Amino acid sequence: MPEGGKSVSEVSMNGRANILIVDDVPANLVLLSEMIKELGYIPRPVVSVKQAQLAIEKKMPNLILLDISMPDITGFEYCTMLKADVKTRDIPIIFISALDSVDDKVRGFKLGAVDYISKPFEKEELTVRLATHLKLYQMQQELESYNHRLHKMVNDQIQMVTREQKNILRALASLIEAKGDESGTHISMIGANSRLLAMSLQLSPKYEKEITTSFIEEIELASQLHDLGFIAINDTILFKREELTAAEWEVLKTHAEIGAKQLEEIYEQGSKNDFMKMAIDIARYHHENWDGSGYPRGLSGTDIPLAARIVKILDCYDVLNRDRCYRNAFSLEESLEIMKRETGRQFDPEIMEIFSKVQKQMKCENN
Repeated sequence: MPEGGKSVSEVSMNGRANILIVDDVPANLVLLSEMIKELGYIPRPVVSVKQAQLAIEKKMPNLILLDISMPDITGFEYCTMLKADVKTRDIPIIFISALDSVDDKVRGFKLGAVDYISKPFEKEELTVRLATHLKLYQMQQELESYNHRLHKMVNDQIQMVTREQKNILRALASLIEAKGDESGTHISMIGANSRLLAMSLQLSPKYEKEITTSFIEEIELASQLHDLGFIAINDTILFKREELTAAEWEVLKTHAEIGAKQLEEIYEQGSKNDFMKMAIDIARYHHENWDGSGYPRGLSGTDIPLAARIVKILDCYDVLNRDRCYRNAFSLEESLEIMKRETGRQFDPEIMEIFSKVQKQMKCENN
């Protein structure tokens, strides 16, 4: 970074650009320095690459005039070094040399130089080339700065919209839950337990690549939207105390597709992010069974999205531990025993194995 912590783009370009001159011939340094002074710029002459590096560390140049034929490290080699360094790769480099072959010029351009000035130097040529490349460099820096500000502004807007969207969806899920959950804790427990189980799975080599930090953050809220489709199911079916008829059961099962389609509409209207994709998968597939006997698509095994396989276990666990309109809650031991019997049929065996190990840490209505 330049002195005072300023970026290259913040260094004044209005006649006071500083130009690093790297040439092992003192007479050339004197000549170029005088020309550059007369043009209103600040010359910074050095006789070696080592001195050039020290000068750059002290203050970033706006442009570098670089001799090709130097001892120890050639101009071509030094140019390659500069372009490989993220701090110096954008500084325009103009080669200066008595070598005037086409091959030398082509090689210089391929290495990233912006121009080539042949010795002996002509003041008029130097004037035009320096002014042109300094102006281009200034415009490039201004454009990058503008793009950075624009990118930040867009990201801030996206994050704000995402936060608002999540708040709305969370409120909607809570509203739906309030219809049948007197305690109002079901969705929050599903969210907290989904996060805990995902974190536990992340410790397993099988899931460490698939379950990222983002996955854990996303599943905590996405899981709370699993039963969004209940909004379209009649209360006489949702809260029926007697056993559902076959027809009523088919109606109830539609909530999975309905909830997924509701979320897909939101996703297609502009909220195309990983959180929404996960929420759609959970809403649609959290009633699929490991052996393929579930609904709505009859998926089996790992064809069922991982997030949905996780939420299925936790949703079932939470429901078993709650009083329902048609039965009393099971104890924690009874709930776990019931679920173990369903491992390999309803539940992913590997996820169930880890769930069983951390089950005592899970939040539930009976705790």
